[in-house]
Amino acid sequence: MADQTLKQTLTDAMKAAMRAKDKATLNAVRLILAEIKRIEVDERIDIDDVRVLAVLDKMCKQRRDSISQYENAGREDLAEQERFEMGVIQSYMPTPLSDEELEGLIKEAIISSGAEAVKDMGKVVAVLKPQVQGRADMGAVSQKIKALLA
Repeated sequence: MADQTLKQTLTDAMKAAMRAKDKATLNAVRLILAEIKRIEVDERIDIDDVRVLAVLDKMCKQRRDSISQYENAGREDLAEQERFEMGVIQSYMPTPLSDEELEGLIKEAIISSGAEAVKDMGKVVAVLKPQVQGRADMGAVSQKIKALLA
């Protein structure tokens, strides 16, 4: 099973949720697969695991934004639905990096990219993004890079 792609894993999860008659999980997995399919059709490509992780990351970010908006509007029912979907999405993502692991990766990326100042931040992000995609919030990563380069 180690050679199974994330997309195949999601398809299997959809079938399992159908068999288990787990409507909530089924709907969440279908949302993920629909977004993957939309990208594949729009760009006429077959997306790999790295791109699937980027999709999952983006979907989690959208859920976080929606949760805060629903909570501010007093719609706890909708916020709860978003939290559930986010939990399902996160279950297909790799384990998040600890602060120590992240800082180590950032320092390695700064050295390997030859970055010396904040203006070189793009080089560091280019090296780092494939390694941390889906495992760390890129906004927080950018702030840490800035702090280390300043």
